[in-house]
Amino acid sequence: MKNMKKDFNINNLIRPNVKFLKPYSSARDEFKDFTTDMVFLDANENPFENGVNRYPDPQQDKVKLLLSKAKGIATENILLGNGSDEVLDLVFRVFCEPKEDNIIILPPTYGMYKVLARVNAINVIEVELSESFQPQVEKILKASNTNSKILFLCSPNNPTGNSFYNKKIEGLLKKFQGIIVIDEAYIDFSNHESWLNRFEEFPNLIVTQTLSKAYAMAGIRLGICYASKEIISVLNKIKPPYNVNELTQQRALKQLQNMDLVKNQITNILTERDALIDSLKTVSFISKIYPTDANFVLVKVDDATKRYAQLLKNGIVVRNRTKEPLCENSLRFTIGTKPENEKLINALKSIS
Repeated sequence: MKNMKKDFNINNLIRPNVKFLKPYSSARDEFKDFTTDMVFLDANENPFENGVNRYPDPQQDKVKLLLSKAKGIATENILLGNGSDEVLDLVFRVFCEPKEDNIIILPPTYGMYKVLARVNAINVIEVELSESFQPQVEKILKASNTNSKILFLCSPNNPTGNSFYNKKIEGLLKKFQGIIVIDEAYIDFSNHESWLNRFEEFPNLIVTQTLSKAYAMAGIRLGICYASKEIISVLNKIKPPYNVNELTQQRALKQLQNMDLVKNQITNILTERDALIDSLKTVSFISKIYPTDANFVLVKVDDATKRYAQLLKNGIVVRNRTKEPLCENSLRFTIGTKPENEKLINALKSIS
């Protein structure tokens, strides 16, 4: 499909010091074929083999190859990070000039966008979602300016659970002059299609995903960035040389080679999500159950702080989101196993 932003030039958004930066070249960047039977005396490693005495593949080629096959995306369009937070931090450092540029976020949303902005000395413009938790396109465009470098869209959104309408996202991709990051951490639980195949249409598009949710690998910290090869190339210039460790790569490879298990777990979570929502409808102090495309559900209660404390006494930890914009007196329930969900429902029905 033809590029819909014909006048868009990614080089105009890259910070000058990054654009002309010469990246660090590690030993494993200079000699790449480290799977061959060679004597490696180049990287000052400990020579005694224990499985992790050597530096990991700095480009994680094996993991990227499996992701490429699973997603139908070329490896040159993939960058991996130490969790999505590192990926997002790299995006900040490539495109945002400290103390000059700003980002736009749409509360209620994932809290790390603002934290990373503050860490990088980037101003934050907040444009709240509508009452139905959708982006207010005209307000966003009106709030943006020439220093607005990144717009973050979390879809399905955390903490609300809903997906943003395609027409709203397309409208922003066409008109916003900076980078748009669509955070798809929960996309595997949604019926909505990913935006992964739209890079040719929208060169300002970055999509982030993770192995933490649907792939049940939150503990290994592996975040994924999909974008045009031009964007991936510049992100690679500034990423730490060995940012994804060997143990993370090994566990990721093992899980990505067992997609039947992943799909079965996703199916189970979706089944339990439907069952939990049905049961929540019978809880007297829950006044609203918000639509969800994620592995959690947001509900409105009479007194979120009170109910949160009562659930803690029953041995159940949920998330109190009452301080978030548009989420007063709301609790967020992650979908657990069938016994865990039943324990939650029994506790909700037992408290008064």
